[in-house]
Amino acid sequence: MRDRGETARAIEAVWRIESAKLIARITRLVGDIGTAEDIAQDTFVAALKRWPQSGVPDNPGAWLMATARFLAIDLIRRRDRLAEKQAELGPPADSMTVDYVAAATTDDIGDDLLGLMFMACHPALSSDARVTLTLRLLGGLTTAEIARAFLVSEVTIAQRIVRAKRTLAATNVRFELPDRGERSIRLASVREVIYLVFNEGYAAAAGDHWMRAELCAEAMRLGRVLVVVTPDDPESHALISLMELQASRARARTGPDGEPVVLLEQNRGLWDRILIHRGLAALERVAQLGGSLGPYALQAALAACHARATRPEDTDWQRIAALYDALSQIAPSPVVEVNRAVALGMAFGPQVGLDLADELTTVPALTGYYLLPSVRGDLLRRLGRYGEAEADFIRAAALTSNARERTLLLRRAEECSQAARHGS
Repeated sequence: MRDRGETARAIEAVWRIESAKLIARITRLVGDIGTAEDIAQDTFVAALKRWPQSGVPDNPGAWLMATARFLAIDLIRRRDRLAEKQAELGPPADSMTVDYVAAATTDDIGDDLLGLMFMACHPALSSDARVTLTLRLLGGLTTAEIARAFLVSEVTIAQRIVRAKRTLAATNVRFELPDRGERSIRLASVREVIYLVFNEGYAAAAGDHWMRAELCAEAMRLGRVLVVVTPDDPESHALISLMELQASRARARTGPDGEPVVLLEQNRGLWDRILIHRGLAALERVAQLGGSLGPYALQAALAACHARATRPEDTDWQRIAALYDALSQIAPSPVVEVNRAVALGMAFGPQVGLDLADELTTVPALTGYYLLPSVRGDLLRRLGRYGEAEADFIRAAALTSNARERTLLLRRAEECSQAARHGS
């Protein structure tokens, strides 16, 4: 007799791999994400019932797809029969059925996945809703897994998913590939969502952990899917390059007790050379595709400067400063300016960086942004103005919601306090 627990684990693994393709194809068939997910869940239940007795099929993805298609087409036909009974005017419902069945036989899963990405990341949804729906539909994460990743309740995530589906239905968002003009705008939304997921994993905004590796891994997986379905889009390649180059530093970003380790103090021998190689290769692909560098390409080029430096002192800070100058022109934001202050301080001396950081203290959007006083504290420390640096580190610690980062900032403040007392 087969081990039911082992079979269930195999089914769950297959589901994580195949669910996005399944939901994408069924959404194309039925035209509605909510119904498609219901059918996908019914398919999963069917596998849970059948496979423990029959065993996992040689091609489990094909089995799931065939079962889901059968359920979807059955639903469509039942809808059509109901429509025929209710409608007295208009074209016969069979014409729609033929289109759907024809769509069911197409093998272009890339277009299906891209269409699902466009729906899940639709601009009609809030940022939180887009992130949640993407992780649910394209990542295959459960409500509980998403809730744990973002440190919120399962009820909150479940409500967010329900509201997102209602919004898509109410605004009549259809499963379709936009024309070339709109596609670039919609792709920007997809890339934004994937990078939001990555950033939340790379530098958690709240909680007791500095990083959440599972979110980084999921974002990179989604980024690789995006590259497969948009092979000629340079910014998609730039996004995966940026994420892989940043993720290459993951093992060096925390100490033995989980405390954060800043970039210039990291053990570069712990950096993942395979991810660096892949990230640099993706950046080369961006150059091969031509065109001007977009925001993700510029950020990837910034990350590449660090990746190529075997020692902190080998870092080309003047190039980094120039790249930040370019980034501030094409994607201006207060956060970019804070990072530019760091780069200027490293390239041309701490006073140059501090001059920009001081200007930024009057920007309303940065009032509660902990990294600004953190950056000022570091620049002031390098200038020997330890009392002022201590005050800024304490201010930054009060603004961050991440416990690990708060500990680091308070330690920096104490080091400045000691330096001030010893006059060094």
